[in-house]
Amino acid sequence: MSRDTLSDLLRAVRVRGAVFYYVSCIDPWSAEAPPASEIAEAVMPGCEHVIEYHMIAKGNGWAAVAGESPVRLAAGDVVMFPQGDRHVLSSAPGVEPLRRTAEWVSSTRNVPKPMPIAFHHGVVDAGAPLPVEDADTIAICGFLGCDLRPFNPLIAALPRILHLPAERASGWANRVIEQAVVESNSPRPGGDAVLERLAEMMFVDAARRYLDSLPEDATGWLAGLRDRFVGKALELMHAHPDRNWTVDNLAREVGLSRSALHERFVQYLGDPPMHYLANWRIQLGSRLLRESNRTVATVALDVGYDSEAAFSRAFKRMVGMPPAAWKRAQASR
Repeated sequence: MSRDTLSDLLRAVRVRGAVFYYVSCIDPWSAEAPPASEIAEAVMPGCEHVIEYHMIAKGNGWAAVAGESPVRLAAGDVVMFPQGDRHVLSSAPGVEPLRRTAEWVSSTRNVPKPMPIAFHHGVVDAGAPLPVEDADTIAICGFLGCDLRPFNPLIAALPRILHLPAERASGWANRVIEQAVVESNSPRPGGDAVLERLAEMMFVDAARRYLDSLPEDATGWLAGLRDRFVGKALELMHAHPDRNWTVDNLAREVGLSRSALHERFVQYLGDPPMHYLANWRIQLGSRLLRESNRTVATVALDVGYDSEAAFSRAFKRMVGMPPAAWKRAQASR
């Protein structure tokens, strides 16, 4: 498996982090968060997809989404909701939650962050945290935003609840929560940027830890990275998207027959190699169009198309508009 392939994708889909709330609670407590799609524009303007996360700095609790078994949380744990589900955090399963509505999130969007929130005896106080020694549970909560379009296979490969227990964390991952608490309680110049980077690092660590925990028979993009042959093929296509790849020469590079590589790719990713390559080229092209002053013709060559017209046709087919129009639309957001 190549770590660079995962890094390539994370850069291409523009993962951004933010810490929004410093939450302190006295038992019993329960809070329900709305679906991420309802609050995305308020919490992370311009992001197509938002993932909510919670870092447990003190105490314990439970996390739940409809249709899944509740997950027990302890100090040092991190829990994420990659698919953007409505979810509940509570001191115990079955406690009636206080609902944090999309309207409330929008109404507090301009409050300096991280915003302290206290849950105690059925009351919610926004703006005044409980003293650390009085709180049964303290959580640092925020959001991660990323692009879904044109192509992001990572999000679909993650579960609805991604629980990262403290006992399986690396040393630096544990220190991320400690630093997030410090930055939340003692605002300093540059603190927002520090918290953003901490959230992004945590997400990368979450993806790696989830990858390490996958069973041998798992499928999906992350499982494909781990496979000797599919992982090598992904690495080659990510490293050299401009090469004139065919299934035959890609199969030779990874040491499989043409049919075996095709079957293995479909098994793990649900798509044949050349279809994946076409999607990856358009994702790369969209990033270059958005983040550089290169012309459409130059971008087309950079990502492996032999003409601007061929790239434009493929781009419009996948994105729904020509690349030049998409670039203008992105610039106006």
